[in-house]
Amino acid sequence: MNDPVAPAETLRTALARLLEGLPPRQASGAVERLIANYRGATPTDAPILRDRADVAAYAAYRMPATFEAVRSALDAFADAVPGWTPESHVDVGGGTGSATWAVAATWAGDRPVTVLDWAEPALALGKEIAAANPSLRKASWRRDRIGPALTLTPTDLVTVSYVLNELTAPDRASLVDTAASAAQAVVIVEAGTPAGYARVIEARDRLVAAGFHIAAPCPHSAACPIIPGEDWCHFSARVSRSSLHRQVKGGSLPYEDEKFSYVAAARFPVDPAPARVVRRPQIRKGQVLLDLCETDEQLRRTTVTKRHGDLYKAARNVSWGDPWPEKP
Repeated sequence: MNDPVAPAETLRTALARLLEGLPPRQASGAVERLIANYRGATPTDAPILRDRADVAAYAAYRMPATFEAVRSALDAFADAVPGWTPESHVDVGGGTGSATWAVAATWAGDRPVTVLDWAEPALALGKEIAAANPSLRKASWRRDRIGPALTLTPTDLVTVSYVLNELTAPDRASLVDTAASAAQAVVIVEAGTPAGYARVIEARDRLVAAGFHIAAPCPHSAACPIIPGEDWCHFSARVSRSSLHRQVKGGSLPYEDEKFSYVAAARFPVDPAPARVVRRPQIRKGQVLLDLCETDEQLRRTTVTKRHGDLYKAARNVSWGDPWPEKP
C-alpha cells in the first residue's frame, strides 16, 4: 500500500488553495447551510452543491474527513484481499473525488478512474483538485443522475461514499444492485450514525444476496449479530482540522474524529479478519477489555491480561476497528 500521509498532505494543500480569495464569513456560511441540507432526512433529486463557492467551501471542509473514512475502509479491505489491486475504479456519487484520492492512497499505480455525480460544479472542482495528484490526472469526470437509470460498465472496484443518505429506499436498492452487477469489489461508506449503519446493513444484505463475500469489517458473511435499534456498528478516523473546521465548529483541538459505517465486499475469495474490534478498547491496570465481532456471528467482550504475554502487549496497542488478533 502507499504511504497514506503524502496524499493526505497533498489534498490538504490543494484544498487550502480553494479558499484563497473567498471571504471567511462566506465560506463558513456556505458550510453551515450545506451541513444542514446534508443532515436532512428528505432525499433529494437535485444537486445540493449549486456553484463553485458552495463546492469550494464544502470540499475544503468535508473532503479530508471523507478521504480518511474511505481510506480506513479501504485499508481494512486491502488487508482482506492481499495481492489484489484494482485495475479500474468507478466512484459513484463521487462529487469532488474524495474516494478516488483514498483509492490512490491505498493501491499504487495508475488505473482508469471514472467519477460520476449529478453536480457539475463538484465535478469541475474535483478535476481541478485532482491535477495535484499524478494518479488522478487522467481521471474521467462525468455528470450522471444517480438513480434507477444509472448504468455502469464492468469495472474492478466501485466506491459509494456518503451517497445512500441522499437517495430514496428504492433508489438505494437500485444503486447497490447496479454496483454489484458491474464490479468485482464494492466498498460503501456512510455516516457512523444509527441511520447510516442501517443503510450499510441494507446494502450489505443485497451484496451477499448477489453472491459477494464480505471482506470487512465483518469477519463473516452471515447476518449481523447487532439487534437493530439497540446498537450500531461504526468506526472512527482521525482528521486534521483546518482553520475552516475550527471557524465553523469552534474549539482549539488540531483534529477531530470522523465516525463512519462501511461494508467492503468482493465476488472473489476474501480473507477477512478472525475478529474485529468494534468499540474503543478499555485499558485498565493489568488488563485490556476488547469488544469483538467474531466469526461465529457473535459479539463478545474479551479480557486480555498480563498473563497472556505478547497478546497483552498487542492488546494495549490495538485500536478501534482493527482486526484481532492482528494478522502476522
